[in-house]
Amino acid sequence: MNVYSLSGPSGTGKSTSALVFAHKIGVEALIDDGLLIVDGVKVAGISAKFEKNTITAVRRAIFTDDTHREEVKKALDTYKVQSILLIGTSDKMTKTIARQLELGPIDQYYYVEDVRSQKEIAKARFIRQTQGKHVMPIPYRQVEQNFFIRLVQRGMEIFSSKREKIGETTIVRPDFQQEYIDIGKHVYVQLLTYCCAKQDILHKVEHVQFVLGDLAQATITLQLKLPINYSLPDRLYALQKMIQEEFHQHFGYELDAIHLNIKSVVLKRKS
Repeated sequence: MNVYSLSGPSGTGKSTSALVFAHKIGVEALIDDGLLIVDGVKVAGISAKFEKNTITAVRRAIFTDDTHREEVKKALDTYKVQSILLIGTSDKMTKTIARQLELGPIDQYYYVEDVRSQKEIAKARFIRQTQGKHVMPIPYRQVEQNFFIRLVQRGMEIFSSKREKIGETTIVRPDFQQEYIDIGKHVYVQLLTYCCAKQDILHKVEHVQFVLGDLAQATITLQLKLPINYSLPDRLYALQKMIQEEFHQHFGYELDAIHLNIKSVVLKRKS
């Protein structure tokens, strides 16, 4: 069996990228948080995200329970798995998983920085810290929702570069994820409004919409002052750049898109 490792700190988006990465390197199966996933579908195991505290979650993820371990080992034989990607927080963790499941030595080590950009990692960290959300690389229908009191929602469908569906994700908030900072949407809107209101070309910030999902996007509708005796594209580009810098300074990651809509212009009369 060909065995690969993908490791990185918690909350950096390993599970989000795992299906695409495994498909890219030609790997058919994943081990993620205690689950055996083959061709994008859970076939055995119990997720560590079902546990009530971090200690039991780690034990679940590294297969310390005999019944759990034997179930996954049997499924590996049943599905005749020839290549597998082990996901963990460190090389030590993926080595432990390989040893527990008797997979043999790991052939190659990959790290979250190999599969995600620094921008993606920063946003994933922010979402974990402020919303407590975790991603499971399995379909929504396979998640035992009674384990999660606070949040279970559909993630996204995952496609290959050839638009072939290779799996789905589900978003959960485990019971052990007690500590996170809840930032209301109005906080983002206030910052974006403030950034725009400082510009001398503006008469009014008409509307601000902010979405933090697969993409972090701001859509801002503006009223401009007359006369427009300057290069409008240059000033709007400068505004986008300033918004991006302010957003990164306050929240630690960059927006994926900033849309500026000009609704109208207003003649400013001199008194």
